Amino acid sequence: MAIVDIHGHPIEQSTLREQQTSRLGQLQQEFAEHPSNGLTPPKLAGILRTAEQGDIKAQCELFQDMEEKDAHLLAEIGKRRRALTTVDWAVVPPRNPSAAEQAEADWLNEVLQDLPDFEDLLFDMLDAIGKGFAGIELEWERYGREWMPKAFNYREASWFQLDPATRSELRLRDGSAEGEPLQPFGWIMHQHKAKSGYVARGGLYRVLAWPYLFKNYAVRDLAEFLEIYGLPVRLGKYPSGATADEKATLLRAVVNIGHNAAGIIPEDMAIDFKEAAKGQHDPFDWMVQWAEKSMSKAILGGTLTSQADGKSSTNALGAVHNEVRHDLLKADAKQVATTLRQYLLYPLLVLNKGGERDPRRLPRFQFDLVEAEDLGTYAEALPKLVEAGMQIPVSWAHDKLRIPLPGKDDAVLGTGAQAEPVTAATRVAALKSKPDNDPIDDLAEQLANDWEPVVELVAPVQQLLASCKSLEEFRDRLPEVIPQLDASQFAELIAQGMFAGTLAGRTGAV
Repeated sequence: MAIVDIHGHPIEQSTLREQQTSRLGQLQQEFAEHPSNGLTPPKLAGILRTAEQGDIKAQCELFQDMEEKDAHLLAEIGKRRRALTTVDWAVVPPRNPSAAEQAEADWLNEVLQDLPDFEDLLFDMLDAIGKGFAGIELEWERYGREWMPKAFNYREASWFQLDPATRSELRLRDGSAEGEPLQPFGWIMHQHKAKSGYVARGGLYRVLAWPYLFKNYAVRDLAEFLEIYGLPVRLGKYPSGATADEKATLLRAVVNIGHNAAGIIPEDMAIDFKEAAKGQHDPFDWMVQWAEKSMSKAILGGTLTSQADGKSSTNALGAVHNEVRHDLLKADAKQVATTLRQYLLYPLLVLNKGGERDPRRLPRFQFDLVEAEDLGTYAEALPKLVEAGMQIPVSWAHDKLRIPLPGKDDAVLGTGAQAEPVTAATRVAALKSKPDNDPIDDLAEQLANDWEPVVELVAPVQQLLASCKSLEEFRDRLPEVIPQLDASQFAELIAQGMFAGTLAGRTGAV
């Protein structure tokens, strides 16, 4: 049975033994024409228009020049490309996997973890953010009975062209009008949708080409301004009838005297020094800042995470801009994961595990972009919610806090609340270690409890005290309520207290 790629195209064994570009030697010998030299608005418009018609060579070379000549652009796109290379990832099986599907996902995890330059592959794939696509040629090698990628070779974007019919299929430039189709299992072709549109217009650098051009105009004008700023205007005067050689001599003297502060001229000639040139650099700075902020907004979705704005930058606004960057990171990760699933995971499975593959049941490449919730907030809120009666699954809490569930043999952290089970032996030990109670304290507690039923007997006294305005009045009227009290109960209670006190004293003395 013939081996086919994920799109149903059959592959040849020669694809695994020889790279496709090895037969196109003219591509290896090409040198960039650097279309950014002498770039003007009409020239830029022409480059972009030619790319829309299918010839993307000049546009790709221009985008390469933009990265090399603009440090701010290189720094910002580098932040976005490197952000994904620092994120943890894993190959996960499809939903409700069978044992075989789980085993294949585990095998792919081991294979990719052992690749030494996998992070470089991710970085090269994200070159497509600016240019619209990135082509990485696979170099296969057989290890025992398994086919494994030996290297991921980045190929210049200028090596490719679009098919004339649809302008949507990338092909190698082989000198023909049609181009050479890419061999299945030979490439990881990542097309990144930084913006909607077909391949030639999908790259972010098409948007950034105009700020790049205007910034270069501003920088060039600023350099000229700094060259002449503060220097006096020098005017040479020659007499009428001067020859061409005399005029040239005077011109050289005028030019040289500005740099050397010295020079000679004929006696009948003169040099006048006018007031130094005046001006401000603010307009040029404003144009440069506008261009760089436009680049930052397009690449990172904001400016506060990339450069300071002394009047408006705050921590709160910076946090909002960081959230925007996280959204871009998630979007980049999703697109890269889809490409890896089609052009790397699928070939590895077909070449080494065999059998027909349902694309819907392939393992998935997944970046871990879930951010852990604030531990302090959840540590305070969850116990209260549980006490209120909410039924919170343990797995949900672990997922929110990014804390993995322990395995069967994993040791777990514990607290004082997680003590050993209470047994009869532990109870006896606790009683032995408990200090003896003070008999006086026990007696006071007992008498207090026995006195509670007698409180009702003294209610008349309490009522009398509440109605009196002074202690003298209470003393004088107290005989009025004595007949209402039962003295025998008071006497019995006092006798019990005296007996208990005597007994407790003798027990403590022993």
